[in-house]
Amino acid sequence: RGHGTYVEEEKLIASVAGAVERVNKLVCVKALKTRYNGEVGDIVVGRITEVKLDVYQIIFLLMETNSRLDSVLLLSSMNLPGGELRRRSAEDELAMRDYLQEGDLISAEVQSVFSDGAVSLHTRSLKYGKLGQGVLVQVSPSLVKRQKTHFHDLPCGASVILGNNGFIWIYPTPEQKDEEAGGFTTNLEPVPLSDREVISRLRNCIVALVTQKLMLFDTSILYCYEASLPHQIKDILKPEVMEEIVLETRQRLLDLEG
Repeated sequence: RGHGTYVEEEKLIASVAGAVERVNKLVCVKALKTRYNGEVGDIVVGRITEVKLDVYQIIFLLMETNSRLDSVLLLSSMNLPGGELRRRSAEDELAMRDYLQEGDLISAEVQSVFSDGAVSLHTRSLKYGKLGQGVLVQVSPSLVKRQKTHFHDLPCGASVILGNNGFIWIYPTPEQKDEEAGGFTTNLEPVPLSDREVISRLRNCIVALVTQKLMLFDTSILYCYEASLPHQIKDILKPEVMEEIVLETRQRLLDLEG
């Protein structure tokens, strides 16, 4: 038996409400409401809380990632503007706050996990970096399904980043990928009304799925979006509408599996 279980009268019983996870013969129960426990390779969305200089004169960022401790992003673990590869100089350290500062949202990947549970991040790929236009939704990390990719361009016209840490970023699908900026520039042009409506509908669909405790991944979000189309965006948050569209989503997922 694993975490979240105990034995009573020779029966294995869950000690927390959550989802059962099996690895070979090991049985664990992952609590529905929990802090994020980092694993190497996880995709996370985080908010920068502090830009610091440590005793070794190394610039690093502290980030809120829904875990028990702040996550760390070292200057040496970041892409430089333009994505160029070279040694970091003193000028790079001085210019760091020009690119990233407190309050900015960024996407990153877990590089390593420290012994105390804190995680070290990196943004060495051009798909990671600063986030601009969009909406952040915070959910329990246990409801985000682990997949090969957590970056999804949905056919409805918006994209999502499903952070393993429970931070979900919904944004307009860019017409073309701007890789020359190296993940440091953000598009601040006004978002068209049609895109804002799609993003708002997706946000409310995710809230509905979370309320009904359904796992979040690209297919479940898309099915829920399609089920919500007969309803007004604001009506999706009504309990009876939530139950209706999530029930339809669950049925479509079962049909897909069967």
